[in-house]
Amino acid sequence: MLDDPPPMPLPPSPEETGHLAELQEYKEKYMRALADMENLRKRVYKEKQEGIRFAIEDALLDFLTPIDNLENALKFTGQMSEETKLWAQGFSMILNQFKQALQQQGITPFDSVGAVFDPHQHQAIEVVEVQDKPEGIVLEECTKGYKSGERTVRPARVKITKIHHTEESSL
Repeated sequence: MLDDPPPMPLPPSPEETGHLAELQEYKEKYMRALADMENLRKRVYKEKQEGIRFAIEDALLDFLTPIDNLENALKFTGQMSEETKLWAQGFSMILNQFKQALQQQGITPFDSVGAVFDPHQHQAIEVVEVQDKPEGIVLEECTKGYKSGERTVRPARVKITKIHHTEESSL
Protein backbone atom coordinates (compact mmCIF):
# COMPACT_ATOMS: atom_id res chain seq x y z
CA MET A 1 0.00 0.00 0.00
CA LEU A 2 2.94 2.19 -0.15
CA ASP A 3 2.32 2.66 -3.82
CA ASP A 4 -1.10 4.23 -3.33
CA PRO A 5 -1.25 7.81 -4.54
CA PRO A 6 -1.97 10.47 -1.91
CA PRO A 7 -5.61 11.41 -1.60
CA MET A 8 -6.71 14.33 -3.77
CA PRO A 9 -7.63 17.44 -1.80
CA LEU A 10 -11.26 18.37 -1.91
CA PRO A 11 -12.16 21.48 -3.87
CA PRO A 12 -13.05 24.46 -1.66
CA SER A 13 -16.67 24.86 -0.83
CA PRO A 14 -18.50 27.96 -2.15
CA GLU A 15 -18.41 29.39 1.36
CA GLU A 16 -14.63 28.93 1.60
CA THR A 17 -14.19 30.45 -1.88
CA GLY A 18 -16.11 33.54 -0.75
CA HIS A 19 -13.93 33.86 2.34
CA LEU A 20 -10.76 33.48 0.25
CA ALA A 21 -11.91 36.21 -2.15
CA GLU A 22 -12.77 38.46 0.76
CA LEU A 23 -9.39 37.76 2.33
CA GLN A 24 -7.65 38.60 -0.96
CA GLU A 25 -9.64 41.86 -1.22
CA TYR A 26 -8.61 42.88 2.31
CA LYS A 27 -5.01 42.03 1.55
CA GLU A 28 -5.07 44.25 -1.57
CA LYS A 29 -6.65 47.11 0.39
CA TYR A 30 -4.00 46.73 3.09
CA MET A 31 -1.19 46.80 0.49
CA ARG A 32 -2.67 49.93 -1.14
CA ALA A 33 -2.97 51.61 2.26
CA LEU A 34 0.68 50.79 3.00
CA ALA A 35 1.76 52.24 -0.37
CA ASP A 36 -0.34 55.36 0.23
CA MET A 37 1.23 55.84 3.66
CA GLU A 38 4.75 55.46 2.23
CA ASN A 39 3.97 58.00 -0.52
CA LEU A 40 2.54 60.40 2.06
CA ARG A 41 5.63 60.01 4.25
CA LYS A 42 7.92 60.76 1.29
CA ARG A 43 5.84 63.79 0.21
CA VAL A 44 5.76 65.26 3.72
CA TYR A 45 9.53 64.77 4.05
CA LYS A 46 10.15 66.47 0.68
CA GLU A 47 7.86 69.39 1.55
CA LYS A 48 9.58 69.80 4.91
CA GLN A 49 13.04 69.87 3.26
CA GLU A 50 11.84 72.43 0.70
CA GLY A 51 10.36 74.57 3.47
CA ILE A 52 13.64 74.50 5.38
CA ARG A 53 15.61 75.36 2.22
CA PHE A 54 13.30 78.29 1.40
CA ALA A 55 13.54 79.58 4.97
CA ILE A 56 17.34 79.49 4.84
CA GLU A 57 17.33 81.26 1.45
CA ASP A 58 14.98 83.95 2.75
CA ALA A 59 17.17 84.54 5.79
CA LEU A 60 20.31 84.75 3.66
CA LEU A 61 18.66 87.18 1.23
CA ASP A 62 18.85 89.82 3.93
CA PHE A 63 22.66 89.61 3.74
CA LEU A 64 22.92 90.19 -0.02
CA THR A 65 22.47 93.99 0.08
CA PRO A 66 25.15 94.52 2.76
CA ILE A 67 27.46 92.20 0.78
CA ASP A 68 26.83 94.31 -2.35
CA ASN A 69 27.55 97.50 -0.42
CA LEU A 70 30.78 96.07 0.97
CA GLU A 71 31.89 94.97 -2.52
CA ASN A 72 31.14 98.45 -3.91
CA ALA A 73 33.05 100.16 -1.11
CA LEU A 74 36.08 97.89 -1.62
CA LYS A 75 36.27 98.86 -5.31
CA PHE A 76 37.84 102.15 -4.24
CA THR A 77 40.75 100.75 -2.25
CA GLY A 78 43.27 102.08 -4.80
CA GLN A 79 42.41 105.65 -3.77
CA MET A 80 42.94 105.04 -0.04
CA SER A 81 45.85 105.66 2.27
CA GLU A 82 48.07 102.74 3.25
CA GLU A 83 46.49 102.45 6.69
CA THR A 84 43.01 102.43 5.19
CA LYS A 85 44.11 99.79 2.65
CA LEU A 86 45.00 97.50 5.57
CA TRP A 87 41.50 97.98 6.98
CA ALA A 88 40.07 97.31 3.53
CA GLN A 89 42.09 94.09 3.34
CA GLY A 90 40.45 92.91 6.58
CA PHE A 91 37.01 93.83 5.28
CA SER A 92 37.78 91.95 2.08
CA MET A 93 38.52 88.83 4.13
CA ILE A 94 35.21 89.22 5.95
CA LEU A 95 33.44 89.66 2.62
CA ASN A 96 34.97 86.40 1.38
CA GLN A 97 33.71 84.62 4.50
CA PHE A 98 30.17 85.85 3.78
CA LYS A 99 30.46 84.64 0.17
CA GLN A 100 31.67 81.23 1.36
CA ALA A 101 28.74 80.98 3.76
CA LEU A 102 26.35 81.68 0.88
CA GLN A 103 28.04 79.06 -1.29
CA GLN A 104 27.85 76.47 1.49
CA GLN A 105 24.09 76.99 1.48
CA GLY A 106 23.98 76.61 -2.32
CA ILE A 107 23.46 80.30 -3.10
CA THR A 108 25.77 81.48 -5.89
CA PRO A 109 25.99 84.67 -7.96
CA PHE A 110 25.53 84.47 -11.71
CA ASP A 111 27.00 86.65 -14.46
CA SER A 112 24.68 88.60 -16.71
CA VAL A 113 26.82 90.91 -18.86
CA GLY A 114 26.62 89.82 -22.49
CA ALA A 115 23.74 87.42 -21.84
CA VAL A 116 20.31 87.64 -23.43
CA PHE A 117 17.80 89.34 -21.13
CA ASP A 118 15.75 86.72 -19.24
CA PRO A 119 12.88 88.05 -17.11
CA HIS A 120 13.29 85.07 -14.76
CA GLN A 121 16.89 86.08 -13.98
CA HIS A 122 17.02 89.81 -14.70
CA GLN A 123 15.23 92.97 -13.72
CA ALA A 124 15.69 95.66 -16.36
CA ILE A 125 16.25 99.05 -14.76
CA GLU A 126 17.34 100.89 -17.90
CA VAL A 127 17.16 100.44 -21.67
CA VAL A 128 20.09 101.82 -23.64
CA GLU A 129 19.82 102.52 -27.36
CA VAL A 130 22.78 101.11 -29.33
CA GLN A 131 23.54 100.35 -32.94
CA ASP A 132 26.37 97.83 -32.67
CA LYS A 133 24.66 95.11 -30.55
CA PRO A 134 21.50 93.05 -30.92
CA GLU A 135 18.42 93.98 -28.95
CA GLY A 136 17.83 92.47 -25.50
CA ILE A 137 21.47 91.94 -24.52
CA VAL A 138 22.60 92.80 -20.98
CA LEU A 139 25.06 95.71 -21.23
CA GLU A 140 25.73 96.32 -17.57
CA GLU A 141 24.97 94.61 -14.29
CA CYS A 142 24.11 97.14 -11.58
CA THR A 143 23.31 94.57 -8.90
CA LYS A 144 24.37 90.92 -8.93
CA GLY A 145 21.81 88.18 -9.25
CA TYR A 146 21.90 85.03 -7.13
CA LYS A 147 20.64 81.49 -7.65
CA SER A 148 20.00 78.48 -5.50
CA GLY A 149 20.36 75.55 -7.85
CA GLU A 150 18.24 76.50 -10.84
CA ARG A 151 15.94 78.82 -8.84
CA THR A 152 16.64 82.55 -9.01
CA VAL A 153 16.81 83.86 -5.45
CA ARG A 154 17.41 87.48 -6.43
CA PRO A 155 17.28 88.73 -10.02
CA ALA A 156 20.18 90.79 -11.32
CA ARG A 157 19.37 94.46 -11.89
CA VAL A 158 20.63 95.22 -15.38
CA LYS A 159 20.78 97.67 -18.26
CA ILE A 160 19.76 96.13 -21.57
CA THR A 161 20.16 97.10 -25.23
CA LYS A 162 17.61 98.42 -27.64
CA ILE A 163 18.44 99.04 -31.29
CA HIS A 164 18.62 102.73 -32.09
CA HIS A 165 16.63 103.53 -35.21
CA THR A 166 17.68 106.67 -37.06
CA GLU A 167 14.78 108.45 -38.66
CA GLU A 168 15.38 109.67 -42.18
CA SER A 169 12.76 111.96 -43.50
CA SER A 170 12.38 112.26 -47.24
CA LEU A 171 11.15 115.56 -48.63
